[in-house]
Amino acid sequence: MNWLSTAPNKTEWIEVKLSSNSQVEPVNRPTASSEIKVVQAGVTGFSAAETSLSGLTADDSGRVLEATSDVALVIDERGLIQDLAFGTEEMSAEGFEGWLGRPWIDTVTVESRPKIEAMLADAGVGRPPRWRQVNHPTPAGVDVPVMYSAVPCGRTGRIIAVGRDLRGIAQLQQRLVDAQQAIEQDYWRLRHAETRYRLLFEMASEALLIIDASNRKIVEVNPAAAALLGEPARRLTGQSFPRALDPEGSRIVGDLLDAVKVAGRADAVQVRQADRPGTLSVSASVFQQDGTALFLVRLSLQRGAGEAPAQDAAKLRLLQVIESSPDAMVVTDLDGKVILANRSFLDLSQVSHLEQARGQSLDRWFGRPGVDLNVLLANLRRHGSVKLFATTLRGEFGAASEVEISAVAVTDPDTPCHGFVIRNVGPRLGRDTRTEGHLPRSVQQLTELVGRVSLKELVREATDVIERLCIEAALEVTGNNRASAAEMLGLSRQSLYVKLRRYGLGESGDAQEE
Repeated sequence: MNWLSTAPNKTEWIEVKLSSNSQVEPVNRPTASSEIKVVQAGVTGFSAAETSLSGLTADDSGRVLEATSDVALVIDERGLIQDLAFGTEEMSAEGFEGWLGRPWIDTVTVESRPKIEAMLADAGVGRPPRWRQVNHPTPAGVDVPVMYSAVPCGRTGRIIAVGRDLRGIAQLQQRLVDAQQAIEQDYWRLRHAETRYRLLFEMASEALLIIDASNRKIVEVNPAAAALLGEPARRLTGQSFPRALDPEGSRIVGDLLDAVKVAGRADAVQVRQADRPGTLSVSASVFQQDGTALFLVRLSLQRGAGEAPAQDAAKLRLLQVIESSPDAMVVTDLDGKVILANRSFLDLSQVSHLEQARGQSLDRWFGRPGVDLNVLLANLRRHGSVKLFATTLRGEFGAASEVEISAVAVTDPDTPCHGFVIRNVGPRLGRDTRTEGHLPRSVQQLTELVGRVSLKELVREATDVIERLCIEAALEVTGNNRASAAEMLGLSRQSLYVKLRRYGLGESGDAQEE
């Protein structure tokens, strides 16, 4: 073995040999002033290619090119492909064997032609090779990206082009872009939801405060609460709660918050303000946000028997905003029957007048009758609110819309009710619900309820969804023939008719009996 030895003023070769005990023994020792230094070769090319590669035959060179590249081309001086080899089955399966005898420039797309011309020109004058990406069209209509480098082949005038298939990298890049877009959509969805609920919080006529459960400090306060307490919202933020109450009222409210923190809910209490006439009704509930327990405190001023309810300009503006809102808003009783609805809900449900909808159950317009409303009402009774519940809303004339529903339970002891905000998200999702199955969406909705409802309720709702979907599938397969569908499902006709009426699947005369 020969190592290159360099000294300060001279360079000499030193011959060394390896002994059996793996020690290096120099045969020609350098002078005392010499220093041995190993020079690493091969950074930019082979240091002794004529010697180390002299034994390679043409077959050996071809196998090396085939093994180290996805595609290798031999180009003559006219730019024609004389020979080619593929290193992967993916490239050979694209039908590129027909390139033999064709100009290399004719095998690429139009925008890649200048790159082929530049590579041939550089190789023809001996310039250092550069990697360039080109695209090859395929009969399937999908371009195959390949990274090429072209080098001259001796003095024959031929050029060897070696290429690397970039489809794997392109797929990874596309997956990265898709993942980033999904993250962006989720981010903006959360931002829109936060903006929507903050707007409702600010515009609500009811006095609302957000209290930190650990130190009883006011975190947020809406304008109605600031007006009721007689202080600006900016000054109230960070102050201790309760405020503006007499000592007895402060003690009662403190006991209320303690009970709510333990039990989750407590009955509203009546307290007096310190420096204002009238009685305040205080109710509270607790919720978790980012691992922190917070109180939602509601205040309302109890008026005397002779006082008329104040209908100020702010309330009128709020009612006008709700009526003109692009989102459908509905107020129902505790059973889900419509009491009030704005114009957007009437348009979405294809109802001409409010009187046609008043007294009707919301279940009439939901995509899964007997399922969606039951889930919403169960969660309202348990948690007091529901956010972004995804389902389908069907109009009176069959028009279906993908919607997200947010709901809240109003626990007024005199007139308890439920409020629903229904947003049409079909244009945002950009998909046709008529061609998309309901089962994945239903399963996703049910799994999102884990932890919020009991397993028994989840199993019951899942059973209803699956049963309804199986009946729909059987009717579709049998051309809406109920007798055949009942036989396919292993049911009697009477049992099938009962289930059809339960789920609202068609009228009695809509299907064939035989």
